[in-house]
Amino acid sequence: MDSFDMLISILGSTIRLSIPLILAALAGLYSERAGVFDIGLEGKMLAAAFAAACVAYLTGSAWLGLFAGIAVSLAFSLIHGFASITTRGNQIISGVALNFVAAGLTVVLGQAWFGQGGRTPQVSGEARFSPIILPGAETMRDVPFIGPLYANVISGNNILTYIAFLAVPISWWILYRTRFGLRLRAVGENPGAVDTAGISVAFLRYRAVLMAGLLCGIAGTYLAIAQSAAFIKDMSAGKGFIALAALIFAKWKPVPVMFACLLFGFLDALANFMQGKSIPGIGEVPVQIFQALPYILTCILLAGFIGAANPPKAGGVAYSKER
Repeated sequence: MDSFDMLISILGSTIRLSIPLILAALAGLYSERAGVFDIGLEGKMLAAAFAAACVAYLTGSAWLGLFAGIAVSLAFSLIHGFASITTRGNQIISGVALNFVAAGLTVVLGQAWFGQGGRTPQVSGEARFSPIILPGAETMRDVPFIGPLYANVISGNNILTYIAFLAVPISWWILYRTRFGLRLRAVGENPGAVDTAGISVAFLRYRAVLMAGLLCGIAGTYLAIAQSAAFIKDMSAGKGFIALAALIFAKWKPVPVMFACLLFGFLDALANFMQGKSIPGIGEVPVQIFQALPYILTCILLAGFIGAANPPKAGGVAYSKER
């Protein structure tokens, strides 16, 4: 395999590994822009992945699995919204609690229903989202440079991949070109001013939290029945927390969020590619070093090496209507 083929292979893996990060980071973007911190991205992804795998296996339909994943994630979002918005509880504690509930409940139910140590049975055929070959991919495959890039990186992905990338410009348009987006950003900065204008702060924040649930549901479904073919215990593997780091790195802006997630995906793909390979002048490097790269970068970014990353001013603060 020459260097160009290796690059194409790594880029293809980068795309596939970045999708759950992009979706989860956009979910956090909506929620945190409205002033509700969501540490529970990880738990919602995990619960959605389990629900999607179960329903897809039982019905043989990937689309029904997607709807189930979204429904469960929305339910978790409503719980978080009730705790954080209605009862004005601590948003961080609520999110952490959801993570613990999802991690434990998926394993217990998986073992009780399928008896495979918390796993679900393998799904195949119509129960999975299959790769889509774009028009002209096979024809262009032999075209130098552009052909392999189009055929192996852009084409050959499942529909949830394209939905994730489409969600980026849609989110930008919603946040910066619609009345709802303007109000959403305003309620994260100054909820009192929004309330004074006669707009319900709670209703806006609930809608933002539900948007986060929708995107986490798609991310979890992608993990279970698009990237993989079953639910595996703790298969989200910290992606929700990496998505939060990417969100801070991107300073709560949709397009930079995508590039930050692609960077994390690239490091993950590089770690997978370098397993068992030698580096000239160094020799074989333990694979654990490459596997730790995304988390090392997360620590570096969160230590403040990206400059000032100021969250929404009202983020994490419960709003009480003045009487």
